[in-house]
Amino acid sequence: MDQRREDLAQWAAATIRQQANDDITPEVTMVSGDASFRRYFRLHYRNLSWIAVDAPADKEDNPRFVRIARAWRDHDVAVPKVIAHDFDQGFMLLEDFGDQLLWPALHADDISVRDVTALYEQAIDQLLHIQTLPPADLPAYDATLLDTEMALFSDWLCEKQLQHTLSDAEKQMLGSTFELLRKNALAQPVVAVHRDYHSRNLMLKADGSIGVIDFQDAVAGAATYDLVSLLRDCYVRWPASLVEELAAYYWEKARPLGIYLGDWQQFQQDFDFMGLQRHLKAAGIFARLNLRDGKSGYLNDIPNTCRYLLDVSAAYPQLSAFHQWLQEVFMPLLQRLPAAADGERDSSAE
Repeated sequence: MDQRREDLAQWAAATIRQQANDDITPEVTMVSGDASFRRYFRLHYRNLSWIAVDAPADKEDNPRFVRIARAWRDHDVAVPKVIAHDFDQGFMLLEDFGDQLLWPALHADDISVRDVTALYEQAIDQLLHIQTLPPADLPAYDATLLDTEMALFSDWLCEKQLQHTLSDAEKQMLGSTFELLRKNALAQPVVAVHRDYHSRNLMLKADGSIGVIDFQDAVAGAATYDLVSLLRDCYVRWPASLVEELAAYYWEKARPLGIYLGDWQQFQQDFDFMGLQRHLKAAGIFARLNLRDGKSGYLNDIPNTCRYLLDVSAAYPQLSAFHQWLQEVFMPLLQRLPAAADGERDSSAE
Protein backbone atom coordinates (compact mmCIF):
# COMPACT_ATOMS: atom_id res chain seq x y z
CA MET A 1 0.00 0.00 0.00
CA ASP A 2 1.26 3.47 -0.90
CA GLN A 3 0.49 5.28 2.36
CA ARG A 4 1.69 8.71 1.18
CA ARG A 5 -0.52 8.49 -1.86
CA GLU A 6 -3.50 7.61 0.32
CA ASP A 7 -2.74 10.43 2.76
CA LEU A 8 -2.30 12.92 -0.08
CA ALA A 9 -5.57 11.85 -1.72
CA GLN A 10 -7.49 12.21 1.54
CA TRP A 11 -5.95 15.62 2.28
CA ALA A 12 -6.60 16.90 -1.24
CA ALA A 13 -10.17 15.61 -1.29
CA ALA A 14 -10.89 17.19 2.10
CA THR A 15 -9.46 20.49 0.85
CA ILE A 16 -11.60 20.39 -2.28
CA ARG A 17 -14.72 19.50 -0.30
CA GLN A 18 -14.08 22.38 2.07
CA GLN A 19 -13.56 24.89 -0.71
CA ALA A 20 -16.49 23.62 -2.78
CA ASN A 21 -18.74 23.26 0.27
CA ASP A 22 -19.93 20.00 -1.21
CA ASP A 23 -19.46 16.35 -0.24
CA ILE A 24 -17.54 15.28 -3.34
CA THR A 25 -15.24 12.27 -3.68
CA PRO A 26 -12.79 12.77 -6.55
CA GLU A 27 -11.01 9.89 -8.29
CA VAL A 28 -7.21 9.85 -8.11
CA THR A 29 -4.87 8.83 -10.93
CA MET A 30 -1.08 9.02 -11.24
CA VAL A 31 0.21 11.72 -13.57
CA SER A 32 3.99 11.43 -13.29
CA GLY A 33 7.07 11.66 -11.18
CA ASP A 34 10.06 13.73 -12.17
CA ALA A 35 13.79 13.74 -11.62
CA SER A 36 13.34 14.90 -8.04
CA PHE A 37 11.33 13.28 -5.26
CA ARG A 38 8.05 14.90 -6.34
CA ARG A 39 5.08 12.90 -7.59
CA TYR A 40 1.98 14.27 -9.28
CA PHE A 41 -1.57 12.93 -9.16
CA ARG A 42 -4.74 14.12 -10.87
CA LEU A 43 -8.02 14.31 -8.97
CA HIS A 44 -11.18 14.09 -11.09
CA TYR A 45 -14.74 14.94 -10.19
CA ARG A 46 -17.23 15.14 -13.05
CA ASN A 47 -15.79 17.78 -15.40
CA LEU A 48 -13.41 19.21 -12.80
CA SER A 49 -9.80 18.26 -12.08
CA TRP A 50 -6.91 19.27 -9.84
CA ILE A 51 -3.25 18.30 -9.45
CA ALA A 52 -2.12 16.95 -6.09
CA VAL A 53 1.62 16.99 -5.43
CA ASP A 54 3.52 14.67 -3.13
CA ALA A 55 6.74 16.55 -2.31
CA PRO A 56 8.31 15.17 0.91
CA ALA A 57 9.13 18.05 3.23
CA ASP A 58 12.56 16.68 4.09
CA LYS A 59 13.57 16.49 0.43
CA GLU A 60 11.79 19.37 -1.37
CA ASP A 61 11.69 23.11 -0.67
CA ASN A 62 7.93 23.51 -0.89
CA PRO A 63 7.79 27.01 0.62
CA ARG A 64 10.08 28.18 -2.18
CA PHE A 65 7.82 26.55 -4.79
CA VAL A 66 4.75 28.30 -3.40
CA ARG A 67 6.56 31.63 -3.02
CA ILE A 68 7.75 31.63 -6.65
CA ALA A 69 4.41 30.36 -7.97
CA ARG A 70 2.50 33.16 -6.30
CA ALA A 71 4.99 35.89 -7.22
CA TRP A 72 5.09 34.82 -10.87
CA ARG A 73 1.34 34.39 -11.09
CA ASP A 74 0.90 37.90 -9.65
CA HIS A 75 3.10 39.04 -12.54
CA ASP A 76 0.78 37.23 -14.99
CA VAL A 77 3.23 34.45 -15.76
CA ALA A 78 1.22 31.36 -16.77
CA VAL A 79 2.05 29.10 -13.81
CA PRO A 80 -0.54 26.92 -12.02
CA LYS A 81 -2.42 28.48 -9.14
CA VAL A 82 -1.50 27.06 -5.73
CA ILE A 83 -4.90 26.21 -4.26
CA ALA A 84 -3.65 24.81 -0.95
CA HIS A 85 -0.54 23.47 0.71
CA ASP A 86 0.54 21.59 3.82
CA PHE A 87 4.25 22.19 4.30
CA ASP A 88 4.53 19.79 7.26
CA GLN A 89 3.22 16.84 5.27
CA GLY A 90 4.77 17.93 1.96
CA PHE A 91 1.47 18.16 0.08
CA MET A 92 0.24 20.74 -2.43
CA LEU A 93 -2.93 21.15 -4.46
CA LEU A 94 -2.56 22.96 -7.79
CA GLU A 95 -4.60 24.14 -10.73
CA ASP A 96 -4.64 21.51 -13.49
CA PHE A 97 -3.15 22.66 -16.80
CA GLY A 98 -4.14 19.40 -18.50
CA ASP A 99 -1.84 16.69 -19.80
CA GLN A 100 -0.57 18.09 -23.12
CA LEU A 101 3.15 18.78 -22.90
CA LEU A 102 4.81 20.85 -25.61
CA TRP A 103 7.14 17.97 -26.54
CA PRO A 104 4.53 15.61 -28.07
CA ALA A 105 2.80 18.53 -29.78
CA LEU A 106 6.07 19.36 -31.53
CA HIS A 107 6.27 15.76 -32.76
CA ALA A 108 2.70 15.39 -34.01
CA ASP A 109 2.50 13.68 -37.40
CA ASP A 110 0.71 16.55 -39.06
CA ILE A 111 2.66 19.46 -37.58
CA SER A 112 4.27 21.90 -40.02
CA VAL A 113 7.40 24.01 -39.66
CA ARG A 114 5.11 27.01 -39.48
CA ASP A 115 3.24 25.46 -36.55
CA VAL A 116 6.49 24.59 -34.78
CA THR A 117 7.73 28.14 -35.23
CA ALA A 118 4.48 29.57 -33.86
CA LEU A 119 4.66 27.37 -30.76
CA TYR A 120 8.23 28.40 -30.09
CA GLU A 121 7.47 32.06 -30.63
CA GLN A 122 4.69 31.76 -28.06
CA ALA A 123 7.10 30.08 -25.64
CA ILE A 124 9.66 32.85 -26.24
CA ASP A 125 7.03 35.52 -25.58
CA GLN A 126 6.25 33.84 -22.26
CA LEU A 127 9.98 33.64 -21.49
CA LEU A 128 10.42 37.36 -22.14
CA HIS A 129 7.57 37.97 -19.74
CA ILE A 130 9.38 35.94 -17.07
CA GLN A 131 12.53 37.92 -17.73
CA THR A 132 10.78 41.19 -16.91
CA LEU A 133 10.30 39.92 -13.35
CA PRO A 134 12.64 41.51 -10.79
CA PRO A 135 15.39 38.91 -10.20
CA ALA A 136 16.60 40.34 -6.89
CA ASP A 137 14.49 37.95 -4.77
CA LEU A 138 15.99 34.85 -6.40
CA PRO A 139 19.29 33.18 -5.44
CA ALA A 140 22.20 34.09 -7.70
CA TYR A 141 23.36 31.76 -10.46
CA ASP A 142 26.88 32.40 -9.22
CA ALA A 143 30.32 31.05 -10.02
CA THR A 144 30.06 28.28 -7.44
CA LEU A 145 26.81 26.95 -8.87
CA LEU A 146 28.03 27.20 -12.47
CA ASP A 147 31.22 25.31 -11.62
CA THR A 148 29.38 22.69 -9.57
CA GLU A 149 27.09 22.00 -12.50
CA MET A 150 29.88 21.65 -15.07
CA ALA A 151 31.78 19.33 -12.75
CA LEU A 152 28.89 16.86 -13.14
CA PHE A 153 30.13 16.20 -16.66
CA SER A 154 33.62 15.27 -15.49
CA ASP A 155 32.59 13.38 -12.39
CA TRP A 156 29.44 11.53 -13.39
CA LEU A 157 29.65 11.12 -17.15
CA CYS A 158 33.37 10.86 -17.85
CA GLU A 159 34.70 9.19 -14.71
CA LYS A 160 31.73 7.17 -13.45
CA GLN A 161 29.50 6.39 -16.45
CA LEU A 162 32.18 6.05 -19.15
CA GLN A 163 34.84 4.89 -16.66
CA HIS A 164 37.39 7.21 -18.22
CA THR A 165 40.01 8.40 -15.76
CA LEU A 166 40.87 11.95 -16.75
CA SER A 167 44.57 12.71 -17.02
CA ASP A 168 46.07 15.85 -15.49
CA ALA A 169 46.23 17.39 -18.97
CA GLU A 170 42.56 16.61 -19.60
CA LYS A 171 41.57 18.07 -16.24
CA GLN A 172 43.51 21.23 -17.02
CA MET A 173 41.90 21.54 -20.46
CA LEU A 174 38.41 21.04 -19.04
CA GLY A 175 39.17 23.46 -16.23
CA SER A 176 40.16 26.15 -18.73
CA THR A 177 37.02 25.47 -20.77
CA PHE A 178 34.81 25.67 -17.70
CA GLU A 179 36.47 28.95 -16.68
CA LEU A 180 35.79 30.48 -20.09
CA LEU A 181 32.13 29.45 -19.96
CA ARG A 182 31.71 30.62 -16.37
CA LYS A 183 33.15 34.06 -17.10
CA ASN A 184 30.88 34.45 -20.10
CA ALA A 185 27.79 33.48 -18.10
CA LEU A 186 28.61 35.90 -15.29
CA ALA A 187 29.17 38.76 -17.76
CA GLN A 188 25.70 38.46 -19.30
CA PRO A 189 22.69 40.58 -18.29
CA VAL A 190 21.01 39.16 -15.18
CA VAL A 191 17.33 38.15 -15.35
CA ALA A 192 14.94 35.74 -13.65
CA VAL A 193 15.94 32.28 -14.92
CA HIS A 194 13.44 29.40 -14.86
CA ARG A 195 16.39 26.98 -15.23
CA ASP A 196 14.43 24.14 -16.86
CA TYR A 197 12.62 25.95 -19.64
CA HIS A 198 12.22 23.25 -22.28
CA SER A 199 9.65 21.16 -24.12
CA ARG A 200 8.94 18.81 -21.21
CA ASN A 201 8.27 21.63 -18.76
CA LEU A 202 5.93 23.67 -20.94
CA MET A 203 2.26 22.78 -21.28
CA LEU A 204 -0.24 23.43 -24.03
CA LYS A 205 -3.36 24.48 -22.16
CA ALA A 206 -6.88 23.86 -23.43
CA ASP A 207 -7.03 27.34 -24.99
CA GLY A 208 -3.79 26.73 -26.93
CA SER A 209 -1.67 28.99 -24.74
CA ILE A 210 1.62 28.01 -23.10
CA GLY A 211 1.68 27.08 -19.42
CA VAL A 212 4.88 26.96 -17.35
CA ILE A 213 5.65 24.26 -14.79
CA ASP A 214 8.66 23.01 -12.77
CA PHE A 215 9.89 26.51 -11.94
CA GLN A 216 10.90 25.93 -8.33
CA ASP A 217 14.65 26.04 -9.03
CA ALA A 218 14.50 29.56 -10.47
CA VAL A 219 17.58 31.76 -10.00
CA ALA A 220 18.91 35.15 -11.05
CA GLY A 221 21.28 34.48 -13.92
CA ALA A 222 22.30 34.87 -17.54
CA ALA A 223 19.71 36.15 -20.00
CA THR A 224 20.43 33.46 -22.61
CA TYR A 225 20.14 30.46 -20.29
CA ASP A 226 16.45 29.68 -20.67
CA LEU A 227 16.47 30.51 -24.37
CA VAL A 228 19.20 28.00 -25.17
CA SER A 229 17.45 25.48 -22.93
CA LEU A 230 14.35 25.92 -25.08
CA LEU A 231 15.93 26.02 -28.55
CA ARG A 232 18.76 23.52 -28.04
CA ASP A 233 16.59 21.21 -26.02
CA CYS A 234 18.27 18.01 -24.81
CA TYR A 235 15.18 16.10 -25.93
CA VAL A 236 14.72 17.73 -29.35
CA ARG A 237 17.04 18.74 -32.18
CA TRP A 238 16.03 21.32 -34.77
CA PRO A 239 17.85 22.53 -37.89
CA ALA A 240 20.39 25.24 -37.16
CA SER A 241 18.52 27.62 -39.44
CA LEU A 242 15.34 27.33 -37.35
CA VAL A 243 17.26 27.77 -34.09
CA GLU A 244 18.92 30.90 -35.47
CA GLU A 245 15.60 32.29 -36.71
CA LEU A 246 13.99 31.80 -33.29
CA ALA A 247 17.03 33.14 -31.44
CA ALA A 248 16.81 36.27 -33.61
CA TYR A 249 13.10 36.55 -32.76
CA TYR A 250 14.05 36.62 -29.08
CA TRP A 251 16.95 39.07 -29.56
CA GLU A 252 14.84 41.54 -31.54
CA LYS A 253 12.16 41.52 -28.82
CA ALA A 254 14.55 41.55 -25.85
CA ARG A 255 16.36 44.73 -26.92
CA PRO A 256 13.44 47.19 -26.64
CA LEU A 257 12.51 45.60 -23.30
CA GLY A 258 16.01 46.33 -22.01
CA ILE A 259 16.61 42.64 -21.28
CA TYR A 260 19.55 42.18 -23.65
CA LEU A 261 21.21 45.19 -25.31
CA GLY A 262 24.30 43.56 -26.84
CA ASP A 263 24.72 43.31 -30.60
CA TRP A 264 23.86 40.21 -32.61
CA GLN A 265 27.42 38.88 -32.73
CA GLN A 266 27.81 39.14 -28.96
CA PHE A 267 24.40 37.58 -28.47
CA GLN A 268 25.28 34.59 -30.65
CA GLN A 269 28.43 33.91 -28.61
CA ASP A 270 26.59 34.34 -25.32
CA PHE A 271 23.89 31.96 -26.55
CA ASP A 272 26.44 29.38 -27.72
CA PHE A 273 28.63 29.52 -24.60
CA MET A 274 25.65 29.35 -22.27
CA GLY A 275 24.44 26.31 -24.18
CA LEU A 276 27.77 24.58 -23.67
CA GLN A 277 27.58 25.17 -19.92
CA ARG A 278 24.03 23.85 -19.80
CA HIS A 279 24.74 20.77 -21.91
CA LEU A 280 27.78 19.86 -19.83
CA LYS A 281 25.55 20.00 -16.77
CA ALA A 282 22.67 18.11 -18.36
CA ALA A 283 24.86 15.30 -19.69
CA GLY A 284 26.33 14.84 -16.22
CA ILE A 285 22.88 14.85 -14.62
CA PHE A 286 21.62 12.21 -17.06
CA ALA A 287 24.53 9.95 -16.09
CA ARG A 288 23.87 10.56 -12.40
CA LEU A 289 20.17 9.77 -12.81
CA ASN A 290 21.14 6.45 -14.35
CA LEU A 291 23.88 5.45 -11.93
CA ARG A 292 22.62 6.87 -8.65
CA ASP A 293 18.86 6.83 -9.11
CA GLY A 294 18.36 3.86 -11.45
CA LYS A 295 16.60 5.98 -14.09
CA SER A 296 18.21 4.43 -17.15
CA GLY A 297 15.88 6.12 -19.62
CA TYR A 298 18.03 9.25 -19.48
CA LEU A 299 20.93 7.40 -21.11
CA ASN A 300 19.11 7.86 -24.42
CA ASP A 301 19.37 11.66 -24.10
CA ILE A 302 23.12 11.84 -23.52
CA PRO A 303 24.25 11.46 -27.17
CA ASN A 304 22.04 14.29 -28.44
CA THR A 305 23.10 16.51 -25.55
CA CYS A 306 26.79 15.87 -26.19
CA ARG A 307 26.42 16.37 -29.93
CA TYR A 308 25.59 19.99 -29.13
CA LEU A 309 28.95 20.24 -27.34
CA LEU A 310 30.79 18.97 -30.40
CA ASP A 311 28.91 21.09 -32.93
CA VAL A 312 29.08 24.39 -31.05
CA SER A 313 32.70 24.11 -29.90
CA ALA A 314 33.79 23.71 -33.53
CA ALA A 315 32.90 27.35 -34.25
CA TYR A 316 35.22 28.97 -31.66
CA PRO A 317 39.03 29.03 -31.85
CA GLN A 318 39.26 29.53 -28.08
CA LEU A 319 37.55 26.16 -27.69
CA SER A 320 39.75 24.29 -30.17
CA ALA A 321 41.43 22.12 -27.52
CA PHE A 322 38.07 21.17 -26.05
CA HIS A 323 36.64 20.43 -29.48
CA GLN A 324 39.62 18.28 -30.45
CA TRP A 325 39.32 16.30 -27.22
CA LEU A 326 35.62 15.80 -27.77
CA GLN A 327 36.23 14.60 -31.31
CA GLU A 328 39.21 12.34 -30.67
CA VAL A 329 38.62 11.03 -27.14
CA PHE A 330 35.18 11.70 -25.76
CA MET A 331 32.84 10.91 -28.65
CA PRO A 332 34.46 7.49 -29.32
CA LEU A 333 34.02 6.72 -25.61
CA LEU A 334 30.40 7.80 -25.84
CA GLN A 335 29.74 5.22 -28.54
CA ARG A 336 30.13 2.57 -25.86
CA LEU A 337 27.28 4.06 -23.84
CA PRO A 338 24.56 1.42 -23.41
CA ALA A 339 21.04 2.12 -24.60
CA ALA A 340 18.42 2.52 -21.90
CA ALA A 341 16.93 -0.78 -20.87
CA ASP A 342 13.34 0.43 -20.79
CA GLY A 343 13.38 3.74 -22.64
CA GLU A 344 11.46 5.30 -19.77
CA ARG A 345 12.14 8.58 -18.08
CA ASP A 346 10.39 11.03 -15.84
CA SER A 347 9.04 14.32 -17.08
CA SER A 348 12.07 16.52 -16.42
CA ALA A 349 15.63 16.17 -15.30
CA GLU A 350 17.73 19.22 -15.69
